[in-house]
Amino acid sequence: MKSIKIIIEHHEDGYIGYPIGFTRGAIVGQGDTYADALTDTESAIQFFIEQYGKDKFFEHLEGGNEMKEAYIAEAVIL
Repeated sequence: MKSIKIIIEHHEDGYIGYPIGFTRGAIVGQGDTYADALTDTESAIQFFIEQYGKDKFFEHLEGGNEMKEAYIAEAVIL
């Protein structure tokens, strides 16, 4: 079992989620709440794995290199 880092974003019309570092294609979940978006994103990941296999998923996730940590930073754009 591997841990996957997922970003959940809150927008005016709801929440979206996606795994960090997925390099080819997109896996996205959505929902009215944080929990709904997380569950939907996990479901989208599971669907990808069922269709293409776990090896292919991790191959597309940062080229197979396990991410140690993830940070969110804020920058001011002038």
